[in-house]
Amino acid sequence: MEKYDVCIIGAGIGGLMAAYRIKQRKPHASVIICEKGMTLENRKCPASATQGCAHCKICAVTNGYGGAGARSDGKLNIGTAYGGILGNEIGENEAMKYIRQVDDALCGFADFIDGKRDYPEMYRSNEDLKLKCLQNNLRLLDMDVRHLGTDRNLNILKNLVRGLDEMGVDMRSGCEVEKIEKDGEKWIVSSDGLEIESGKIVIAVGRGGAGFVSRFCREFNVKMKSNAVDIGVRVEMKDMIWREFSSRIYEPKILCRTKTFEDKTRMFCFNQGGIVSAENNNGVITANGHSYADKDKKTENCNFAILSSINFTEPFNKPTEYVESISRLANSIGNGNVLVQRFGDLVRGRRTNDHRLGQNTVIPTLKATPGDISLVLPHRILTNIIDTIYALDKVAPGTANDDTLLYGCEAKYYSIRPEHTSAFEVLDGAYIIGDCSGITRGLSQAGAMGLIVADDITK
Repeated sequence: MEKYDVCIIGAGIGGLMAAYRIKQRKPHASVIICEKGMTLENRKCPASATQGCAHCKICAVTNGYGGAGARSDGKLNIGTAYGGILGNEIGENEAMKYIRQVDDALCGFADFIDGKRDYPEMYRSNEDLKLKCLQNNLRLLDMDVRHLGTDRNLNILKNLVRGLDEMGVDMRSGCEVEKIEKDGEKWIVSSDGLEIESGKIVIAVGRGGAGFVSRFCREFNVKMKSNAVDIGVRVEMKDMIWREFSSRIYEPKILCRTKTFEDKTRMFCFNQGGIVSAENNNGVITANGHSYADKDKKTENCNFAILSSINFTEPFNKPTEYVESISRLANSIGNGNVLVQRFGDLVRGRRTNDHRLGQNTVIPTLKATPGDISLVLPHRILTNIIDTIYALDKVAPGTANDDTLLYGCEAKYYSIRPEHTSAFEVLDGAYIIGDCSGITRGLSQAGAMGLIVADDITK
């Protein structure tokens, strides 16, 4: 049995930041990170504009060193207006202090180019665009954003992992944790014959680890609160349609109160000149998107998510299963792949076929199955999405073009939130952080949670 002071389960930004801070404050502390995915160099997704999802056993988009954030657009939200509820949990000032520390830490791992750190300038909020949205019954969320880009983000994470190795952190790829046990004051973590004894454990398994966290909480009687779940589509169109916004604030995050049902939807995860990607979440293939900082890798398209939030009440307590069932249905109709439909076909009540897709002016950046998402999404959610597209068309004319593409489904699972202390300790010596905690939804707040936990462990 191998013995460590701290065992971190998951090598996403939360787990990496936790290890970094622990070794900073206590250099002689023994730390191991167990990650079921591969190293950054070996994370390769075969899906592309010519090939759909290959149904890899462990998805390289969502798993591996750097977590889902390593293959993301690398947007660092410097604030608490979106990307989680960390400000509600620990207070705005405290949350901002740690978010800025994450920003500083990542800057410290950026490459030097011509004697300067290759770290991008901040996109600031814009009053004119906020007013334009308000005049059309939309709310543009106000926050500064630093866009790292998929490529620069990857380089920074490589440098961070290299730095952790030099600090003495033991990092294990392909190490999926199968069992966690408590033995007195020690925790026993098991993975394919490997047994680790640790005084502290940090569970940081990302948004795809909701099931893992749920099982842990049930086994150790940790009380859980239900969160909302989001389901909708990934939208793709010509990049120039949203250039007024993306050139000034980079990422428009817009809230909409839908016309028909007055439900809340949100437009977010905007990718300028980006590509649509597929994710394998425990066998369920969903849509996502990202873009590169390198101008040579930009496309003529942009993409973003439109999601409808669902808050379930008692007695129903399986929101993740509900969303997964919808996504599985989309995969079934799509022959194991994500569905894609032209907006014009959707509003006319007809499925998109290869012929109509082949004549489309917006060329899809992901190989998806032409079909009809109205056969998948419930009427209320579909209506919310259509209402939102027409609302967004008022501030960015062309959004509701016939040739706009909708990929289904895109889903975010934030169904449980374990009860915890102010330092996110759920049991004596056990912490749950990042997107799997139900508290964060992005890089900056997940990384901040890692620093907070590390400070508590080393205090």
